[in-house]
Amino acid sequence: MGGATLTKDLRHMIDETDQFLRSAAAGGDEAFDAVRGKFAEQVRQMQGQLDELEQAGMVRARHAARVADQTVHAHPYGAMGIAAAAGLLVGFLAARR
Repeated sequence: MGGATLTKDLRHMIDETDQFLRSAAAGGDEAFDAVRGKFAEQVRQMQGQLDELEQAGMVRARHAARVADQTVHAHPYGAMGIAAAAGLLVGFLAARR
């Protein structure tokens, strides 16, 4: 499962949980109120952790793009050779189907 899909799924789960908490609060069940507060805090913590994970992923992706750009500029012929070989491989595999 890709990072973007994981992030999207986690965000969806958090949104559904938040909606559930809001509807439960409208019900006013006292036994649930104590648990709801603790659960709401955990959801807020999950949102914060998810935001941090998303930011870290963006930083890593930007860094990888910079490194790849520097490598291509440092070794342009090698990069062209690798790209050509990858293109040939993809073309060969696509032609076999």
